[in-house]
Amino acid sequence: MYRFLLTPRWWGINVFVALAIPFCIFMGSWQLGRFEDRVQDHESAKEQAKEQSAEGHGDAAARPLRSLLPVDKETSGEQATATGRYGRQLLVPDRELDEKRGFYVLTLLRTDDGKSLPVVRGWLPGDANAAKAPAAPKGEVTVKGALQASESPGSNGVSAAGGLPEGQLGAISSASLVNLVRDDLYDAWITLDKADAGMKAVPATAPNNTGLDLKAFQNLGYTGEWFVFAGFVVFMWFRLFRREAEFARDARLGLLPDPEPTETGTGTGVTA
Repeated sequence: MYRFLLTPRWWGINVFVALAIPFCIFMGSWQLGRFEDRVQDHESAKEQAKEQSAEGHGDAAARPLRSLLPVDKETSGEQATATGRYGRQLLVPDRELDEKRGFYVLTLLRTDDGKSLPVVRGWLPGDANAAKAPAAPKGEVTVKGALQASESPGSNGVSAAGGLPEGQLGAISSASLVNLVRDDLYDAWITLDKADAGMKAVPATAPNNTGLDLKAFQNLGYTGEWFVFAGFVVFMWFRLFRREAEFARDARLGLLPDPEPTETGTGTGVTA
């Protein structure tokens, strides 16, 4: 009854199924592993940020800015120091802290090597207003804070909206600042451990690509898709097998209809 399984057609189907199912399971497991890695990175980055933030308010020794560049997953959140003079001040609107809406006060620090470092000096509640932002200290200063990588619009609560008023920027990055200032900029920024003049200190955030972002949930979605593909392959094989088995059974029992006679000739189309 199942001799049809030995036909070349079914050999091809069986080989395809035997290869497709392990491949789908492998790809689904790989995507699931990627998702789990991102979750682990997210948890590790959160713990690291908490530890470094706690250390920053203590007596932990900070390292010179240059020794921590470029910013990566290892150096993001590390305590950094830089010396220079404050220059232009900008506001970063629509930032939340302690579940309250407000804005960052960012001031460029021109360092001794001539490059400017964006420094988030603190956070204030309400709409961004230059009149509310306290002026930066005069003269040469040495700042200490958590080193951060340039932000990307749309990630970690960073606004992707454009058309901001003069003196404001959406994402803290050299790519955004280059359109506002002429300074030679570091591709990094720091948030002070102790905010200036009555502002609240902005805590360090986890580095990019370590959070449960869109890519992480894409990995989870792909995991489901691959396992669904594996199930679909099994379902289609079973459906074809059952149909073929029923056809073979009907043929063995003589239940198949006789083929219609071929009509030839002209006129009525039936030969005498």
